[in-house]
Amino acid sequence: MNKKQKNILYRIIASFSALILITILCRLAALPALLEGALYLIPYLIIGYDILRKAWKGILNRQVFDENFLMAVATVGAFLLGEYAEGSAVMLFYQIGELFQSVAVGKSRQNIAALMDIRPDYANLLVDGEIKKVDPDDVEIGSVIVVNPGEKVPIDGEVIEGRTSLDTSALTGESVPRDAAAGDQIISGCINMTGVIHIRTSKEFGESTVSKILDLVENSSMKKARAENFITRFARYYTPAVCYGALALAVLPPLFLLLTGAVSGAAVWPVWTDWITRALTFLVISCPCALVISIPLSFFGGIGCASSKGILVKGSNYLEALADTRYVVFDKTGTLTKGVFEVTGIYPAQGFDQAGLLKAAAYAESASGHPISLSLQKAYGEKIELSRVKDIEELAGHGVRANVDGKLVLAGNEKLMKSERITYTASPQAGTVVYVAVDSHYAGCIVISDVVKPTAQKAIRSLKASGVKQTIMLTGDSRSAAQKVAGELGLDEVRSELLPADKVAEVEKLLAQKGEKEKLAFVGDGINDAPVLSRADVGIAMGALGSDAAIEAADIVLMDDDPAKIALAMKISVRTLRIARQNIVFALAVKAVCLILGALGMAGMWLAIFADVGVMVLAVLNATRALRIKAD
Repeated sequence: MNKKQKNILYRIIASFSALILITILCRLAALPALLEGALYLIPYLIIGYDILRKAWKGILNRQVFDENFLMAVATVGAFLLGEYAEGSAVMLFYQIGELFQSVAVGKSRQNIAALMDIRPDYANLLVDGEIKKVDPDDVEIGSVIVVNPGEKVPIDGEVIEGRTSLDTSALTGESVPRDAAAGDQIISGCINMTGVIHIRTSKEFGESTVSKILDLVENSSMKKARAENFITRFARYYTPAVCYGALALAVLPPLFLLLTGAVSGAAVWPVWTDWITRALTFLVISCPCALVISIPLSFFGGIGCASSKGILVKGSNYLEALADTRYVVFDKTGTLTKGVFEVTGIYPAQGFDQAGLLKAAAYAESASGHPISLSLQKAYGEKIELSRVKDIEELAGHGVRANVDGKLVLAGNEKLMKSERITYTASPQAGTVVYVAVDSHYAGCIVISDVVKPTAQKAIRSLKASGVKQTIMLTGDSRSAAQKVAGELGLDEVRSELLPADKVAEVEKLLAQKGEKEKLAFVGDGINDAPVLSRADVGIAMGALGSDAAIEAADIVLMDDDPAKIALAMKISVRTLRIARQNIVFALAVKAVCLILGALGMAGMWLAIFADVGVMVLAVLNATRALRIKAD
């Protein structure tokens, strides 16, 4: 418990003790009504002074209708009617309920904080051979930091010395360690498990992975689901309505009886008292705490549960949208496949040999960091002399054009050959094909194959089992390579040889075809697919262990690049929505019944306490279940 919660607990104990003692005293001795009321004011003010203060501030600020106002009016009214014990008890049990929900919300926040406990407290900065412990914000780009076993990596960078294993569970939800050695890129938020490593920082702390992730989680509550917005709008109209309803209940029935002559003389005051008591009971019952507290708590718990499994959700509106997702569109490279390319075939044209063909392609692609380009350079195996390459030009969706040793080299797909009007021979092997031309003469083709992720097939099966109608793959790769992957994974449809703009157009077509309440999710690497990620109803990015571009572009980030996590995210979404709806139906149903009973005089203050505090406690307990959703 925090200091505020402890303070409320002490007040509850003091008020409850005083209430019991005063009740016993009043039963044993016949005290005057005014003295009895004065005694009961002691436990009432101990436990309720802050509620009265908030209600008064609300009135002064013209924000009258809230739960504090309802409790203040109901309990003060009970005192004025001589129901001293009931008035004190209502305020006491209301504060017990408030303490319970405060502890529950705090516990949920602690659980999420523990699951996302990745914020570093310090960095070991290496300066002139000495280590200084500094604030991560004070570390500049290019500095060298030392991370010892058991410490968190505070800032993104490259390992320049040492070898170790990293615990990435706070980022990915997976317990399998990741090895790192000199030359490897490393991200903040991981925990160093074994060896001492030296890291040259590549970012400032504010721009590092750990800062972006924490900012993402902390701001997720800003984007609300429809259920949360419904409750906000509902409370805005509901609370004034029940206040006016209670006023009408207190005034109209006795006024009607008085005007019709049904009551007169000495019977008038008891009738007024009875209907005012009903109105006050009506106010206590009507307090919307159960809904206002439990619905946001349900979504907060769902987002926290997803975070613990390496699924970062930017807002409860996106978590809600997942439950209605019926179309899932995938990028291929880096999403369904590892993006690890290898040259598996070299087919030179007449007049060229394999070595010359591979050399021309590797040099032409030397300025690119694309996986295909890197695979060509790796297969070439020799050091590339950049001075031999000039005038490199990237041709979006086609390939590259470059001057290598004074010769014009084209390297790309079939579209490039067609656009340059070069007669080529189709590749005899399926896969990603790089066609090469030298000085406008076809030189041959190189086949590069990608590796399908081991969980990709499971991901497609799980999505279909979750109610997804159609799984589609959009790729800029060749038709043969795309069909090969689609057939292996069991995708419903594949559309290949697409430019980035074509992917957006295809998603637009799919959005037009789907039902009004159905959602479409696009899954990509978050780097090249930003336009499509932003256009889809839900953009899901492969986080590459915290890729900046992925976190910026997508609505949901899978921190371990596992496509099987999409089905798990949908499961969390469905369960969270089910819990929120259960709370809405339960709270409204119980309150509706109790309100009717209260209006008819069949429910007293004690039932009102259950309808308010009891329902709130049960709803909060149900909401906390969202934190504990497990994978099948």
